[in-house]
Amino acid sequence: MTSKKKEKAGKPFVPYANEADVVHVGDLMIENRLDRITLSGDVDLTLDQAGLALARRLHALLCDVVGKLEGQDLPERLPPPDVQQVDNPFN
Repeated sequence: MTSKKKEKAGKPFVPYANEADVVHVGDLMIENRLDRITLSGDVDLTLDQAGLALARRLHALLCDVVGKLEGQDLPERLPPPDVQQVDNPFN
């Protein structure tokens, strides 16, 4: 199985393509962003067919991420995000 296989809603997970896509592998959540991929949660890669299937899916997703990174001219580090504080509209 590759990450090119259609994810839910019939569209593939393309790393760094948008701010909306989320893929789950077990209880691990992979969130797409324009400047980063965020992984949170956990996944148990058990020594059985189910664990193998999860490992293959995670491997395919990470291979796509690495491929995208390797195909870019990357800065040494991203600049820190421009965080702005706004007034609380509920006060």
